[in-house]
Amino acid sequence: MPTLNPIATPGDASSDADLARSIAAGDQHAFVLLMRRHNQLLFRTARSILRDDTEAEDAVQEAYLQAFRSISQFRGDARLSTWLTRIVVNESIARARKRSRSAQVMQLHAETGTDIEASEEYMNAGVTESAESGAMRAQARQMLEKSIDALPESFRSVFVLRAVEEMSSEEVARCLDIPEATVRTRFFRARSQLRAALLNEIDLAFEEVFSFDGARCDRIVAAVLARLPQAPVST
Repeated sequence: MPTLNPIATPGDASSDADLARSIAAGDQHAFVLLMRRHNQLLFRTARSILRDDTEAEDAVQEAYLQAFRSISQFRGDARLSTWLTRIVVNESIARARKRSRSAQVMQLHAETGTDIEASEEYMNAGVTESAESGAMRAQARQMLEKSIDALPESFRSVFVLRAVEEMSSEEVARCLDIPEATVRTRFFRARSQLRAALLNEIDLAFEEVFSFDGARCDRIVAAVLARLPQAPVST
Protein backbone atom coordinates (compact mmCIF):
# COMPACT_ATOMS: atom_id res chain seq x y z
CA MET A 1 0.00 0.00 0.00
CA PRO A 2 1.47 3.40 -0.96
CA THR A 3 2.35 5.83 1.84
CA LEU A 4 -0.13 8.64 2.18
CA ASN A 5 0.58 12.11 3.42
CA PRO A 6 -0.76 12.39 6.98
CA ILE A 7 -3.75 14.61 7.60
CA ALA A 8 -3.42 15.92 11.12
CA THR A 9 -5.26 19.13 11.74
CA PRO A 10 -8.77 20.50 11.12
CA GLY A 11 -7.24 23.42 9.24
CA ASP A 12 -5.68 21.20 6.58
CA ALA A 13 -6.55 22.30 3.03
CA SER A 14 -6.68 18.81 1.51
CA SER A 15 -9.06 18.53 -1.44
CA ASP A 16 -12.27 16.50 -1.25
CA ALA A 17 -10.82 13.86 -3.57
CA ASP A 18 -7.60 13.55 -1.56
CA LEU A 19 -9.54 13.33 1.66
CA ALA A 20 -11.85 10.64 0.29
CA ARG A 21 -8.91 8.59 -0.99
CA SER A 22 -7.15 8.82 2.37
CA ILE A 23 -10.25 7.66 4.24
CA ALA A 24 -10.82 4.82 1.78
CA ALA A 25 -7.24 3.72 2.50
CA GLY A 26 -8.03 3.54 6.21
CA ASP A 27 -6.58 6.87 7.37
CA GLN A 28 -8.45 7.65 10.60
CA HIS A 29 -6.84 11.10 10.87
CA ALA A 30 -8.45 11.96 7.54
CA PHE A 31 -11.81 10.73 8.82
CA VAL A 32 -11.49 12.89 11.92
CA LEU A 33 -10.75 15.87 9.68
CA LEU A 34 -13.80 15.04 7.57
CA MET A 35 -16.05 15.04 10.64
CA ARG A 36 -14.65 18.26 12.07
CA ARG A 37 -15.07 20.01 8.74
CA HIS A 38 -18.69 19.00 8.30
CA ASN A 39 -20.13 18.42 11.78
CA GLN A 40 -21.96 21.74 11.99
CA LEU A 41 -23.43 21.50 8.50
CA LEU A 42 -24.64 17.94 8.98
CA PHE A 43 -26.02 18.54 12.47
CA ARG A 44 -27.97 21.59 11.34
CA THR A 45 -29.30 19.63 8.36
CA ALA A 46 -30.44 16.71 10.50
CA ARG A 47 -31.85 19.07 13.14
CA SER A 48 -33.91 20.90 10.52
CA ILE A 49 -35.65 17.62 9.65
CA LEU A 50 -35.92 15.95 13.05
CA ARG A 51 -36.31 19.01 15.31
CA ASP A 52 -34.61 17.13 18.13
CA ASP A 53 -30.97 17.54 19.19
CA THR A 54 -30.39 13.97 20.35
CA GLU A 55 -31.97 12.39 17.27
CA ALA A 56 -30.04 14.77 15.03
CA GLU A 57 -26.76 13.73 16.65
CA ASP A 58 -27.67 10.06 16.21
CA ALA A 59 -28.55 10.66 12.57
CA VAL A 60 -25.24 12.42 11.92
CA GLN A 61 -23.29 9.59 13.55
CA GLU A 62 -25.10 6.99 11.46
CA ALA A 63 -24.53 9.07 8.33
CA TYR A 64 -20.81 9.21 9.04
CA LEU A 65 -20.68 5.44 9.44
CA GLN A 66 -22.50 5.02 6.13
CA ALA A 67 -20.11 7.49 4.50
CA PHE A 68 -17.09 5.66 5.89
CA ARG A 69 -18.33 2.35 4.49
CA SER A 70 -19.06 3.79 1.05
CA ILE A 71 -16.37 6.49 0.73
CA SER A 72 -14.71 4.56 -2.10
CA GLN A 73 -17.83 5.28 -4.19
CA PHE A 74 -17.26 9.05 -4.00
CA ARG A 75 -16.20 10.11 -7.49
CA GLY A 76 -16.01 13.86 -7.03
CA ASP A 77 -18.95 14.65 -9.32
CA ALA A 78 -20.30 16.85 -6.53
CA ARG A 79 -18.65 18.45 -3.51
CA LEU A 80 -17.94 16.10 -0.62
CA SER A 81 -20.13 18.25 1.62
CA THR A 82 -23.03 17.77 -0.80
CA TRP A 83 -22.48 14.01 -0.90
CA LEU A 84 -22.45 13.86 2.92
CA THR A 85 -25.50 16.09 3.20
CA ARG A 86 -27.48 13.78 0.92
CA ILE A 87 -26.60 10.87 3.20
CA VAL A 88 -27.67 12.68 6.37
CA VAL A 89 -30.87 13.93 4.71
CA ASN A 90 -31.85 10.38 3.75
CA GLU A 91 -31.01 9.08 7.22
CA SER A 92 -32.98 11.86 8.91
CA ILE A 93 -36.01 11.37 6.69
CA ALA A 94 -35.96 7.64 7.40
CA ARG A 95 -35.87 8.33 11.14
CA ALA A 96 -38.69 10.88 10.88
CA ARG A 97 -40.87 8.40 8.97
CA LYS A 98 -40.15 5.66 11.49
CA ARG A 99 -41.11 7.99 14.31
CA SER A 100 -44.30 8.95 12.49
CA ARG A 101 -45.27 5.32 11.90
CA SER A 102 -44.84 4.53 15.58
CA ALA A 103 -47.29 7.39 16.33
CA GLN A 104 -45.19 8.85 19.08
CA VAL A 105 -46.41 12.20 20.33
CA MET A 106 -43.58 14.27 21.73
CA GLN A 107 -42.51 17.83 22.20
CA LEU A 108 -39.77 18.41 19.65
CA HIS A 109 -38.46 21.82 20.69
CA ALA A 110 -35.19 20.88 22.41
CA GLU A 111 -34.22 24.18 24.01
CA THR A 112 -32.47 23.01 27.15
CA GLY A 113 -29.78 24.91 28.98
CA THR A 114 -27.26 22.31 27.82
CA ASP A 115 -28.16 22.95 24.20
CA ILE A 116 -27.76 26.67 24.64
CA GLU A 117 -24.34 26.31 26.24
CA ALA A 118 -23.13 23.77 23.68
CA SER A 119 -24.18 25.65 20.56
CA GLU A 120 -23.54 29.29 21.57
CA GLU A 121 -20.41 30.63 19.87
CA TYR A 122 -18.92 34.05 20.42
CA MET A 123 -16.99 34.94 17.27
CA ASN A 124 -15.24 37.96 18.75
CA ALA A 125 -13.12 36.59 21.57
CA GLY A 126 -11.78 40.03 22.40
CA VAL A 127 -15.18 41.30 23.56
CA THR A 128 -16.47 40.26 26.96
CA GLU A 129 -20.23 40.38 27.06
CA SER A 130 -22.05 41.12 30.26
CA ALA A 131 -24.23 38.42 31.77
CA GLU A 132 -27.34 40.43 30.89
CA SER A 133 -26.48 40.90 27.21
CA GLY A 134 -25.48 37.24 26.96
CA ALA A 135 -28.85 36.20 28.36
CA MET A 136 -30.66 38.51 25.94
CA ARG A 137 -28.71 37.02 23.04
CA ALA A 138 -29.57 33.50 24.17
CA GLN A 139 -33.26 34.44 24.43
CA ALA A 140 -33.21 35.93 20.94
CA ARG A 141 -31.65 32.76 19.55
CA GLN A 142 -34.20 30.60 21.32
CA MET A 143 -36.96 32.68 19.75
CA LEU A 144 -35.40 32.27 16.30
CA GLU A 145 -34.84 28.52 16.70
CA LYS A 146 -38.41 28.05 17.91
CA SER A 147 -39.73 29.94 14.88
CA ILE A 148 -37.56 27.89 12.50
CA ASP A 149 -38.79 24.68 14.13
CA ALA A 150 -42.37 25.80 13.48
CA LEU A 151 -41.79 26.09 9.71
CA PRO A 152 -43.24 23.32 7.51
CA GLU A 153 -40.74 20.50 7.04
CA SER A 154 -40.25 21.16 3.33
CA PHE A 155 -39.38 24.81 4.06
CA ARG A 156 -37.28 24.19 7.15
CA SER A 157 -34.43 22.26 5.53
CA VAL A 158 -34.24 24.68 2.61
CA PHE A 159 -34.09 27.66 4.96
CA VAL A 160 -31.38 26.16 7.18
CA LEU A 161 -29.15 25.24 4.24
CA ARG A 162 -29.68 28.54 2.40
CA ALA A 163 -29.78 31.07 5.24
CA VAL A 164 -27.84 29.44 8.05
CA GLU A 165 -25.26 27.45 6.07
CA GLU A 166 -25.25 30.03 3.23
CA MET A 167 -25.37 27.43 0.46
CA SER A 168 -26.33 28.49 -3.04
CA SER A 169 -29.70 27.49 -4.46
CA GLU A 170 -27.90 25.08 -6.76
CA GLU A 171 -26.11 23.38 -3.85
CA VAL A 172 -29.31 23.06 -1.84
CA ALA A 173 -31.09 21.58 -4.84
CA ARG A 174 -28.40 18.91 -5.11
CA CYS A 175 -28.44 18.15 -1.40
CA LEU A 176 -32.21 17.78 -1.21
CA ASP A 177 -32.68 16.36 -4.72
CA ILE A 178 -35.27 18.97 -5.73
CA PRO A 179 -35.37 21.50 -8.60
CA GLU A 180 -33.52 24.76 -8.07
CA ALA A 181 -36.71 26.71 -8.75
CA THR A 182 -38.37 24.83 -5.88
CA VAL A 183 -35.52 25.82 -3.60
CA ARG A 184 -36.01 29.48 -4.43
CA THR A 185 -39.78 29.29 -3.91
CA ARG A 186 -39.54 27.46 -0.60
CA PHE A 187 -36.82 29.78 0.67
CA PHE A 188 -38.90 32.85 -0.16
CA ARG A 189 -41.96 31.41 1.60
CA ALA A 190 -39.90 30.27 4.59
CA ARG A 191 -38.47 33.78 5.04
CA SER A 192 -41.95 35.28 4.81
CA GLN A 193 -43.38 32.90 7.40
CA LEU A 194 -40.40 33.32 9.68
CA ARG A 195 -40.59 37.12 9.48
CA ALA A 196 -44.29 37.04 10.35
CA ALA A 197 -43.71 34.68 13.28
CA LEU A 198 -40.89 36.79 14.69
CA LEU A 199 -42.89 40.01 14.34
CA ASN A 200 -45.71 38.37 16.26
CA GLU A 201 -43.31 37.34 19.03
CA ILE A 202 -41.92 40.87 19.19
CA ASP A 203 -45.42 42.37 19.36
CA LEU A 204 -46.20 40.13 22.33
CA ALA A 205 -42.89 41.03 23.96
CA PHE A 206 -43.68 44.76 23.70
CA GLU A 207 -46.39 44.27 26.31
CA GLU A 208 -43.74 43.36 28.87
CA VAL A 209 -41.01 45.82 27.92
CA PHE A 210 -39.66 47.76 30.93
CA SER A 211 -42.21 46.06 33.12
CA PHE A 212 -42.80 47.90 36.35
CA ASP A 213 -44.43 45.57 38.78
CA GLY A 214 -43.46 42.98 41.35
CA ALA A 215 -40.09 43.27 43.07
CA ARG A 216 -38.97 46.39 41.18
CA CYS A 217 -42.10 48.29 42.20
CA ASP A 218 -41.80 47.16 45.83
CA ARG A 219 -38.13 48.11 45.94
CA ILE A 220 -38.70 51.67 44.70
CA VAL A 221 -41.66 52.26 47.04
CA ALA A 222 -39.67 51.03 50.02
CA ALA A 223 -36.66 53.19 49.10
CA VAL A 224 -38.77 56.32 48.78
CA LEU A 225 -40.57 55.69 52.06
CA ALA A 226 -37.22 55.22 53.79
CA ARG A 227 -36.09 58.65 52.59
CA LEU A 228 -39.20 60.55 53.70
CA PRO A 229 -38.77 62.81 56.70
CA GLN A 230 -40.04 61.27 59.87
CA ALA A 231 -43.46 62.53 60.88
CA PRO A 232 -43.35 64.69 64.06
CA VAL A 233 -44.20 62.87 67.24
CA SER A 234 -47.46 64.22 68.66
CA THR A 235 -47.55 65.15 72.34
